[in-house]
Amino acid sequence: MSRRIWNTVATILTALAVGLGSAARGEDTIKIGYTDPLSGPFAVVGQQLLQQAQYAVDYINEKGGALGRKFELVAYDNKSQPSEELIALKSITDQRMPFVFQTAGSNIGAALIDAVEKHNVRNPDNRVLYINNGARANDLTNEKCSFWHFRFDVNTEQLALMMVRGLSPDIKQAYLLNQDYLFGQSMQRDLRHFLGQFRPDIQLVGDELIPLGKVKDFSGYVSKINASGAQALVTGNWGPDLTLLVKAGMEAGLRVKWHTMIANIGGTPTEIGPSGEGRVLTTQGFNENVADEQGDPALKEWVARFRATHDFDFYAAQYRTTLEFLQAAIEKAGSTDAVKVADALEGMTRMDMLGHKVIMRAEDHQLLFPYYVSIFSKGMKYDSEKTGIGWKPVAEYEAKELALPTTCKMKRPGA
Repeated sequence: MSRRIWNTVATILTALAVGLGSAARGEDTIKIGYTDPLSGPFAVVGQQLLQQAQYAVDYINEKGGALGRKFELVAYDNKSQPSEELIALKSITDQRMPFVFQTAGSNIGAALIDAVEKHNVRNPDNRVLYINNGARANDLTNEKCSFWHFRFDVNTEQLALMMVRGLSPDIKQAYLLNQDYLFGQSMQRDLRHFLGQFRPDIQLVGDELIPLGKVKDFSGYVSKINASGAQALVTGNWGPDLTLLVKAGMEAGLRVKWHTMIANIGGTPTEIGPSGEGRVLTTQGFNENVADEQGDPALKEWVARFRATHDFDFYAAQYRTTLEFLQAAIEKAGSTDAVKVADALEGMTRMDMLGHKVIMRAEDHQLLFPYYVSIFSKGMKYDSEKTGIGWKPVAEYEAKELALPTTCKMKRPGA
């Protein structure tokens, strides 16, 4: 074969090698193990959260990802069971994914903190960070705080503060109803604390814990609330434990002011319906109507694009905040190594999608950011779940107002 032909063949082989190498590098993504209840009683919430997480990932990838690599969500169904979560974590660490994302369930969050701590001690060359987007029990960034855990959502103490401060002066009798597991127990404790601090004039005419995800008919609870004379029902219930409670309350004509943690998701607005207009309040990290009023074209486009392809509100703003923090931390660290990324995240300050300054507090890894209390109202540009009724902000709490003390005594690697 002539030298010219050999040179041609060599050129072709080199081009193929470069092309294949480029393709391989293009497929080299930063994988995130995403775990939530994608089946079972809390599946509606889990599926909505997964869709919002993917929407935020796609947005970050459009912005270039991190270190020239795209993010990739790998979803696992934990069925709201800690045992299933540990199976998912094993798969995530076996595949050497550097991050595990989780949102729904403080019982899951507590199990993850313990499991990640043990894994990282035993496997210093394969450490993983637990990125918490919604496990809200106060203990997780206090007594159970961990160097390997970062919470990008509010905690029960912050929620309880906002819910109690939102009670109108004319309310003198209130009923507490929460779920009987780590999160609900934390809500109950923190609500009692802030009622004593800010509203000692309010009499508790009921205070109950219900089994998590087990109650199918809340009519008995509604009858007790009605008979108690309560003017306000204050509840941290979420998922079907809120949706079914609201359904029973509206059907029975329960005339209370509903002070909730999360009435804007998972089918609850549909169950509230017109009879709950002006009577149901919820806490929110993001409100689409506020985004529209601000007039930022990019933010308006974000909301409009999501609305065009989904039948529910975009409410998980913490996902975009989380990924923007993670993107910045990876770029700063020049690596996805857990220790380096954690060091970069500690104390990091950025602007959220509404233009607020948000801070990852170094001492307990609790994100500090503004939050809203909104009421179910007519006349809003963006309604909720096609009900014709949307969420109108009635109070905004700045990050500094929610910077409550922490009891965290964090143990750091090598200390």
